[in-house]
Amino acid sequence: MSNRRFLLAASLLALLAGCATPSAPLSVADTLARDPQLSTLNALVQQAGLADMLRGAGPYTVFAPTNEAFAGVPAATMAELKDPARLKAVLSYHVLPARMVPADIKTVNARTANGAEVALARTGDFVTVEDALAQGHEVIASNGVVYAIDRVLMPPRR
Repeated sequence: MSNRRFLLAASLLALLAGCATPSAPLSVADTLARDPQLSTLNALVQQAGLADMLRGAGPYTVFAPTNEAFAGVPAATMAELKDPARLKAVLSYHVLPARMVPADIKTVNARTANGAEVALARTGDFVTVEDALAQGHEVIASNGVVYAIDRVLMPPRR
């Protein structure tokens, strides 16, 4: 191939690459499914039948316990999650029916998708929900925001 043809082909490829559109953000449910650190939560979301809701219009803010967070839950508490109603109550306690990026988070109580309230706070770059600390930065989804957290939150019993 001559240099001229090579440069023409390279220029055409560069032009086509520049026209490619960036992929759209994933939904909250798909964000959970794609993150290997959140595989336990993702499996429980599927089991509870909440994935379709978290693919919906939203907006949602999900405080997503990591696999390590679930590993720290006592076995008796994990056994309680075999009850579908309890599982759904616990998981929906991690969901706010609002899109909250760190700039939106102040020291305030917020109502969760299960109707209970959680305490939110932000100090500098640190975001907390109840006694759980967000790990790293938030992930923006097409229908909300996901924060990986270091603990599983347990809602008050009604």
